[in-house]
Amino acid sequence: MAERGFEVDHSTVHRGVIKLVPLFEKAFRKHERSVGKSWRMDETYIKVSGEWKYLYRAVDKAGNTVDFLLRARRDKAAARRYFEKAIGQNGVPETITMDKSGANLAAIQSINAERETPIKVRQVKYLNNIVGQDHRAIKRITGPMMGFKDSRCARIILSGIEAI
Repeated sequence: MAERGFEVDHSTVHRGVIKLVPLFEKAFRKHERSVGKSWRMDETYIKVSGEWKYLYRAVDKAGNTVDFLLRARRDKAAARRYFEKAIGQNGVPETITMDKSGANLAAIQSINAERETPIKVRQVKYLNNIVGQDHRAIKRITGPMMGFKDSRCARIILSGIEAI
């Protein structure tokens, strides 16, 4: 913009992103490929309004993002909410690979208790490196932003990053 003689403040760009990302996400969702049946799930943390929030994410075997959810706590309820959202949008996976988190395991076990065919769970931290490396890319993009000011903006911007 500066090359063309326009002076634009970063807050103007931020407002434009907050306004346009939901529209882009809706348009991109129509053309989104289906994800695989083997998921790698993990959570990481991101600073939102000065507090650490947990970003639950999963990728399939090919590295495509399954879904994400930003929550204030890292417990069974948050993990269950994430799995219900991801399964609702992408279908039921055959296997989920995760780290040794007890909350994630408890959430999957409670979901499996309600199902006829249970989801296979693998808790091997070294098989989960794909999603761990994917977290690095998210943090590299959000790092220069110096955190987010509120949860709504964080969720919208993260959805845009995930759509890309």
